[in-house]
This record gives sequence, C-alpha cells and structure tokens, in this order.
Amino acid sequence: MHEKKTLRLGLIGKDVSKSNSERIHKFILGEMGISCEYENFSVSSENFDNAMRRLIGDFDGFNVTIPYKRDVFEYLNGIEGDAMACGAVNTVINATGTGYNTDGVGFVLMIESAGINAKGKKVLVLGAGGSGRSTAVALKNAGATVSMYRRNRAELEETCNQLGVTAAETPEMGGFEIVINCTGIGMHDTEGKSPVSVSAFQGAEAAVDLIYTPQKSEFLRLAETQGLTICNGAAMLFYQAYYADCLYLDKTPIRSEAETLYKKYVRKYGE
Repeated sequence: MHEKKTLRLGLIGKDVSKSNSERIHKFILGEMGISCEYENFSVSSENFDNAMRRLIGDFDGFNVTIPYKRDVFEYLNGIEGDAMACGAVNTVINATGTGYNTDGVGFVLMIESAGINAKGKKVLVLGAGGSGRSTAVALKNAGATVSMYRRNRAELEETCNQLGVTAAETPEMGGFEIVINCTGIGMHDTEGKSPVSVSAFQGAEAAVDLIYTPQKSEFLRLAETQGLTICNGAAMLFYQAYYADCLYLDKTPIRSEAETLYKKYVRKYGE
C-alpha cells in the first residue's frame, strides 16, 4: 500500500464530528511524504452496514471508534495482534481485510513519555469497554499487575477471565499504584464528574485519563489534589494514529520518530 502517493482513509463512529483524527493523520502522513484524503463517518447503528460497505469498497483503510470496535469483526477476513487479545479493532487495512488495534501500544507510549512506568506496578483500569480492554492488555504485556472494575459484576468477571486479569471488588479501597479512567465519565454530558472519589487514589503515584477534552477532567483534578502525577489521553490519540499509519504504509514504527512527530504536532496545533 505504501507505493500509493495518496492514501484514501476514513474514520467510522457514532459521532466523530469533533474528532481530530483527520488533522492528525494528515499531519503524520504529510511528514512521511504521503498525501491523504480523510473522511469522517458519523453513523447510527442502522446506517453502519452501508457505511462499512462504502469504506471497504472505496478506501485504502480506515479507523474505527466508539461504539463499533467490535462490530467491524464480521466484515473482516482476520484480526491480528492486540485486536485478537482485547476483542476490539481500531484500524483496518482493506487490501487484506485485516483488523488491528493500535490503542494499546499508543497508550503505553503515552504513559512512558509522561514518565509513568507500569512495569511491576499494581494498576487499576476503570471501565471494560474497547479502550479499557486494550489498555488492560497493553499494561499486562508491559509487565503490570492489572485489575479491572466496572459496575456490572457478571460482565466484569467475564471480561477479566478473557483477558487474564483480576476483577477488582471496588475502586474505592485504594492500594493501586496507577489508576486509569477508561469509562468516558468526565466528558460530554458527564463533564465535571469523576468515576471515583479521592479514596481510590490512596497509595497511588499516578492517574491517567483517556479523556482529553477537557484537558483536566474531574478525575485528574482530584488525583492532582492528592499529589499524583497526572496524564490525559491527548498523546494516546496521536500515538495510536502513528502506529495505524505505519500499518497503512507497511512501515516499521520507530518510537523516537513518534515522539518527535508528536512534539512537532503540539508546537503546530497545541494540545
């Protein structure tokens, strides 16, 4: 696919009207000397099939976001890597009909760049949707001891069994060194709310929120009052896009290149 000078890419989700994905992918690919056409598809579940057929038929590849990271499976010839382990796809290459997940590697690069080392740490992941699952798998692969929490106990147990991580009884007990919000609570109509109280941060050294709008969620604000290192999800969005673009181009990702490009992007556009 890398022989093409212009890539035709897209993003499908329920509401991607405010997504920065187009700007990010055009920036990254532009720095690599590749021009890109990028189209957003905000679709309801009723229109999902039609949109998928168009993306598969007319595009080189596409990205997938909430809530369709599992729904795409039935349209693919296969899934690879983290997508298999966490049961969620965010990147599709149409030439092969293969789905991948770059959220996990993007997450790990984000926290490491923020000075947060998960290896050997007790980590709590709040939320067990697509992003929670990919985050948990990536942290487990990075050598962390991972626990997950969601309110629905039966679904939590099932997810933890699938991923090989521990189901937390309650997040409010504390005792975790890193606490990560993958719930979405704190954005849109829940802005100003946190999925946990300060009790969850007892004994913790860092808190990470995948939310990046607002820049400092209530979850991160509470963590900061307890003296924790905090990190929002802005860099993850960029890094998972970088890894996706490397897949589109059949290019080996280089961590230093990803970090350099992100710094350049922030200088140009701000966070």
